[in-house]
Amino acid sequence: MTPATRYTATAIALHWLTALLIAATFPLGLYMHGLALSPFKLQLVSYHKWLGVTIFLLALARLAWRLGHAPPPLPDTIPAWQQRAAQGLHHLLYVLLLVIPLSGWLMSSAKGVPVVYLGMVQLPDLVGKDKALGEMLEGIHEMLNFGLMGLVGMHVAAALKHHFIDKDTTLLRMLPFGKRGNHEN
Repeated sequence: MTPATRYTATAIALHWLTALLIAATFPLGLYMHGLALSPFKLQLVSYHKWLGVTIFLLALARLAWRLGHAPPPLPDTIPAWQQRAAQGLHHLLYVLLLVIPLSGWLMSSAKGVPVVYLGMVQLPDLVGKDKALGEMLEGIHEMLNFGLMGLVGMHVAAALKHHFIDKDTTLLRMLPFGKRGNHEN
């Protein structure tokens, strides 16, 4: 695979780090949601918020990186409609990687529970305390997360389809191992 057909090492690292954090954050959110209020639950909520803020920051870093580093082109064998679908899916993923943490931050603000990143940096409240708004934002946060999981499932299924059925290089472009070639990081 030529360097022009692979993502940069930076893009690959940001992608897989984001994927790992999502894989930790979503089940943590599901688990803690069903727990009774306790010091243990509050600690898990803090971890969930830390992960969410980190995902938000990584999404900003990914977007900044992407502004200066266009993604490699998809293989010519992929039909134009699939290329447009892939581009649309990626745009939706980026939107959700930004909107979901913001919805959680808004929810915490409305519920009167501060977001303290890594237990050290208290983020400002985005809205005033409002119980009804907090409950509504909780539902939105939950719905957006399930939407993200659906899109991630589609993203993974498409990558596996291209690798195992179409036998093209789509997945190989984003794998952190394999032949690199000389390209800018």
